[in-house]
Amino acid sequence: MANYILGISAYYHDSAAALIADGEIIAAAHEERFTRKKHDESFPVNAVNFVLAEAGLQVSDLTAIAFYDKPYLKFERLLETYHAFAPAGLRSFLSAIPVWIKEKLFMKRMLWEELEQLNGGKLAKRPKLLFPEHHLSHAASAFYPSSFDEAAILTIDGVGEWATTTIAKGQGNNITIIKELPFPHSLGLLYSAFTYYCGFKVNSGEYKLMGLAPYGNSESERVRRYVELIKSDLLDLRDDGSLLLNMDYFDYATGLKMCKDQKWHELFGIPKRAAESELTQEYMDMALAIQQVAEDIVLSLASTAKELTGCRNLVMAGGVALNCVANGKLLQSGIFDNLWVQPAAGDAGGALGAAFAAQFIWNGDHVVRKCSAAYDNMQGSYLGPEFSSLDVARMQRKFNAPGQSFKDFDSLCQKVAGLLDEGQVVGWFQGRMEWGPRALGNRSILGDPRNSEMQKKLNLKIKYREGFRPFAPSVLAEDVADYFDLDKPGPYMQLVVPVNPKHCNTLPEGYNSLPLYERLYCQRSDIPAVTHVDFSARVQTVHKETNERYWLLIFAFKQLTGCGLVINTSFNVRGEPIVCTPEDAYKCFMRTEMDWLVVNDVLFCKKDQPQWQDNVKWQDVYGLD
Repeated sequence: MANYILGISAYYHDSAAALIADGEIIAAAHEERFTRKKHDESFPVNAVNFVLAEAGLQVSDLTAIAFYDKPYLKFERLLETYHAFAPAGLRSFLSAIPVWIKEKLFMKRMLWEELEQLNGGKLAKRPKLLFPEHHLSHAASAFYPSSFDEAAILTIDGVGEWATTTIAKGQGNNITIIKELPFPHSLGLLYSAFTYYCGFKVNSGEYKLMGLAPYGNSESERVRRYVELIKSDLLDLRDDGSLLLNMDYFDYATGLKMCKDQKWHELFGIPKRAAESELTQEYMDMALAIQQVAEDIVLSLASTAKELTGCRNLVMAGGVALNCVANGKLLQSGIFDNLWVQPAAGDAGGALGAAFAAQFIWNGDHVVRKCSAAYDNMQGSYLGPEFSSLDVARMQRKFNAPGQSFKDFDSLCQKVAGLLDEGQVVGWFQGRMEWGPRALGNRSILGDPRNSEMQKKLNLKIKYREGFRPFAPSVLAEDVADYFDLDKPGPYMQLVVPVNPKHCNTLPEGYNSLPLYERLYCQRSDIPAVTHVDFSARVQTVHKETNERYWLLIFAFKQLTGCGLVINTSFNVRGEPIVCTPEDAYKCFMRTEMDWLVVNDVLFCKKDQPQWQDNVKWQDVYGLD
């Protein structure tokens, strides 16, 4: 019988579950997709139920269960930190410690209680319960599913137990941690502090800060001054990429905020930006400054990893590995021949990494790791639930939703390609839900990248989010080099690279002095809806081998228009997780100004649907125009 390992991440943010069997991934899913609570931190009851059901298992059938970090080590870090900073941090101490004493110190008991409740009673047999360290879980999530038999491993996030950054080497079934940077010195927390100061939410707004950075004026004296202030006053950066933060400016170690607002105001000359307030050039320049610093640190760490391991390949995980701009710069630097980033690089991915660590390190004698896949062993990251034609029919009956069924998928693709060419916005729901924060063509909203109005339409009328945020292209893998400066696969939307100059236009004189939205709506290329203000794009290469249906749709669009790419954004609106079920998809479709919806082989036209009974509009929920 196969050795089944269940991995779990929970109780911080982005809880998730993953199941592997003898080194092969069976299923993985984020809890938020089931509960519809963004970044849900609760025990992943629904995700665990799903992954076990995919294999037809009960909890007692498992060989082992792996939790993604070590609670006792984390508690040790909290106590030592509060002691080091005393008497500061009393309010935070009084808030955090009672929760630990009452609950988190007894993690084993909590987990067994949750698992037995899920099982419907006492377990016939308790599997082995394991607790790999947080950064080992990240490292395992990056190395074991990759196609490399040997690779340097770089993990960078806010903090695990003590480590905030690690350099390791993976070889065969083994991972060896070589160096680590301890809390409170953290690139992830430094970047989150700027996320907070620029008015975005920590642990979710980092994407926004990265997207805002290109609006900063790279030629301005202010950006240079901000970079100098960061490097001189906020941190001591070493040549190897390690850093020491000046904790006089930060409050996250024992306080209730990321940084000390008044000291930052005195240092940078601007106050903390209020959420949803106007974005002035000062905050755009601040975003660019910290992005440049973060890129410098990542490149230095990568150089150190190359020197310490001697490897040609690099794999990455941890929240900072979701910084696609830094990843693109790292790939283009040529420090490593190959770069692979775990699609779910954040804490959710720790569930998969914990399972892999248990499989190959704790139980490694029983499994031979396979590294023969063309790209990796993630199955395109399509690891979540899928739904049948019967499920779609049930959704149609529930909402009295008329739709056109297609027996021939090519005909459906030709129809949808024509709609995209006409400037319509289409929700696209197919197959297994994606693992990770990116929609990769199975739970996506699609548009025409050539349409100069499409970015504005998608942001303001579909996603109900900030208008400055860019959209990603999904491009046929065969055509990627024609449109972008990329000659390697990028199937997980983890790389930001330049648009091919032959597709770009000359900017008008005085462009950098224009207001944000005038710069945004300047037509920079012949694919303007996916070309960011710095002529970059966050690319997803689409491969027929891993997602034939999505590939066929884009191919149909190319046959019709000559353009081998589409806009791809996640099928959700601001503040909501990516849709999971046909019902989720239909609700999102009807609550937005999306024009068409495809669920499996059924096409829904907005104009044909009955009056929507749920009168909630997302722009009312979020107070947006």
